[in-house]
Amino acid sequence: MVAIRLRVALIVSLSFFAGMNRSAMADVKQDNASPPDAEVLTGDWLVIERVGRGGRAVVHTDAIEAEIVAGRWSTPKAGDVVRVSDEVEKTWREVTPDTEGWVKDDALRGGYACMTVESNAERIMLLEAAGHGMVYANGEPRAGDPYKTSWPRMPVRLQVGTNTFLFRVGRGGVWARLVVPKAEALFNERDMTLPDVIRGREVRLWGALPVVNASEDPLDNLVIEASYEGGTRTRMRLPVIPALSARKVGFRIEGPKQEEAGQIEVELELLCSENDEEWVLDTARFALSVREPDDKHKCTFVSEIDGSVQYFGATPAHPEPGDDSPLALFLTLHGASVEADGQARCYSHKTWGHVVAPTNRRPFGFDWEDWGRLDTMEVLAIAEQTWRPDPNRIYLTGHSMGGHGVWQIGALYPDRFAAIGPSAAWPDFWSYGGAADYEEPTPIEEILLRAVSPSRTLALSRNYLHYGVYILHGALDKEVPVKLGRQMRKHLAEYHADFAYYERPGAKHWWGCACVDWPPMFDFFKNHTKPGTETVRHIEFRTPSPAISASSNWATIEAQLHALDLSTIDIELDPEARKFSGTTENVARLSLDMTELCKPRERETKEGMVDATVLPANEPLTIELDEQTLENTPWPQAEPRIWLRRAGGTWTVISRPDPADKGPHRYGPFKQAFRNRFMFVYGTQGTKEQNAVIYGKARYDAETFWYRGNGAVDVIPDVAFNPSGERDRNVILYGNADTNAAWVALLGESPVQVRRGVVTVGEREIAGDDLVCLFIRPRPGSDRALVGAVAGSGLVGMRLTERLPYFVSGVAYPDCIVFGPEVLVDGTAGIRVAGFFGLDWDIKSGDFVWRE
Repeated sequence: MVAIRLRVALIVSLSFFAGMNRSAMADVKQDNASPPDAEVLTGDWLVIERVGRGGRAVVHTDAIEAEIVAGRWSTPKAGDVVRVSDEVEKTWREVTPDTEGWVKDDALRGGYACMTVESNAERIMLLEAAGHGMVYANGEPRAGDPYKTSWPRMPVRLQVGTNTFLFRVGRGGVWARLVVPKAEALFNERDMTLPDVIRGREVRLWGALPVVNASEDPLDNLVIEASYEGGTRTRMRLPVIPALSARKVGFRIEGPKQEEAGQIEVELELLCSENDEEWVLDTARFALSVREPDDKHKCTFVSEIDGSVQYFGATPAHPEPGDDSPLALFLTLHGASVEADGQARCYSHKTWGHVVAPTNRRPFGFDWEDWGRLDTMEVLAIAEQTWRPDPNRIYLTGHSMGGHGVWQIGALYPDRFAAIGPSAAWPDFWSYGGAADYEEPTPIEEILLRAVSPSRTLALSRNYLHYGVYILHGALDKEVPVKLGRQMRKHLAEYHADFAYYERPGAKHWWGCACVDWPPMFDFFKNHTKPGTETVRHIEFRTPSPAISASSNWATIEAQLHALDLSTIDIELDPEARKFSGTTENVARLSLDMTELCKPRERETKEGMVDATVLPANEPLTIELDEQTLENTPWPQAEPRIWLRRAGGTWTVISRPDPADKGPHRYGPFKQAFRNRFMFVYGTQGTKEQNAVIYGKARYDAETFWYRGNGAVDVIPDVAFNPSGERDRNVILYGNADTNAAWVALLGESPVQVRRGVVTVGEREIAGDDLVCLFIRPRPGSDRALVGAVAGSGLVGMRLTERLPYFVSGVAYPDCIVFGPEVLVDGTAGIRVAGFFGLDWDIKSGDFVWRE
């Protein structure tokens, strides 16, 4: 066994110790010797039933949140009444935790629990809680732990007297306590992302764990040093960890080839260094397993979504001796609460392919949509680079929530897979997950439905014609009812000639590893190979948005006439006639990529080798779209791709589109801002109270993305932001033009503006200090980055942003939306305007709807 010593040096700026004399710093060092969690506080509890309506929707109703947003809420007493409507009232009542500290009550299936704690001094404590969706800690929003993982340890400030913790609870119970932090900075060992070591390979590994800042100042100049006996000492500067927050940070372990089997024991030390003096703040120990190259193992990597450390599980192939042909790749998606490593371990080693399991960013994650979908495609790219599989033998399978991911990702990227195999799957949120729908949608609600169209899996189902489909379901499954599998069988039977359905008699939802590693499914896969792009003569493809899914083989939908309405193409290629012909719906810009088609090829005949190039270069083409013919279209000289634009019903050939316009590289809607190593920039130019709310919202979003997506987001003040630095990173601004100093540089030219007391959308103004405006814009100086704004026109407006569910799958906001606090009472009727910018990012060329 080889021991690794990983030293994490916290070199903290002098501002952190401002006002601390040498004696105080000595006290810090002495306190570290005290046992952890030396004091635990609990409190008195009240509960109240649900006071509104929620679900997967952009807005919700909530009578208590309405009072909080308005600044009228106060700590309740038993017997206090909350008026939900003119006819409905709810009452706060006392409850007693059980012997394990859990508060369990039917009211907590959508209601609130309130814990009060008395303190005789101001101090910092760690809030440990589980079962809640979020909590207001003395009025500040903090991320919850609905899945009872025990990951969060949130530093909170207690005031003298009564401290109030208001928990929003949806699953029937909540547990909470406050503990004393053992230092200003400490590890949270409950949430570590770790790899396995591969024997015989150089050690070049990423790991990650949260560091908690239990002080009221940001920690900067943090450095991680890692070393082990015989290895290489590495040194990494950490990003700033904001005040009273936690941030998951990555670290490196590097060294020569690891020849010994067994485990590597890793020790972490958290040190603080000031004036050439260092002392240990915290330590942690863990073991890394050493695996054989063909053993089942975990791999870590740095995500391009946010720069965080993620992992995937792998079950490498065990090919037959002497077989050096390219192997297949099986991408498998886990169900809710399942770790990717456990998913991969359910599979036996295949002789003809590798099994790879992405994480969905977390065991629950994003239902394999949004950032879960992006994680899948990141892992697929890494797996292709690592194992170099046969590109025409890549398969997609998964169970339960992962089965939904198969239906969803298989529909969005149909040209990537040779076959798919959903097991115990549900198709979309409207059949299983309670997504918002409207019986007679208003024009604004129609905009909201368009924003969430990427989740409408069945609208994309004809993309399944690209490959074979094997559906597997347990006949007695009640968790994901078997009727959903039968419905998909009936649906496919209407148009698909290449699918199989097997219903396992007597089987429930989970019936062992066989319900994912099902031999007949893999036999089905083995009989299916994806056609090479050069062999494809007909493409029928549809997409909800080019930003999510743009291409199938040689055809790309570059832009839409109406954003996020379904777009379709049905195009055939006749190589002999050198002709592309077909129809389109809701397509504003289209490209035809002939790279593979014009690549020189030969084939063998009885007479010898002959030219087999599909579409030889440098000869004119005929393009016929929507009953319009473009004869003698010149072969493009710069690159083998033709772009076409439709305007006024007429198609024309154009040059490469301006990257400033919308396209697959940068489109919308609002959620698209949260990718591309995005950062949060919060405003500091308002009043003390405004600044506190703005910072609290940015911190809450960072915490939420960490919990839901294993994320790590840079959270920085506006005065520290450099608009000319890292121009291709996405930025989320918190505040408005008056409270955020970065606004002018990034959004000064935007047609949407938010200032104190007013929101301007184009030529129209909406007055009020209680308005929310979410919108997305291209970042100045970049051809690919975006700026998202989480803006409030005043203190009330910023409070109203606090619980917007844009990190929830099945919920989506358009490019721009404005609403006031009346949404907490009236729902979507409180939305003032919503819409999508045009392809030139202008309002006039877009689709905007105003409240009548």
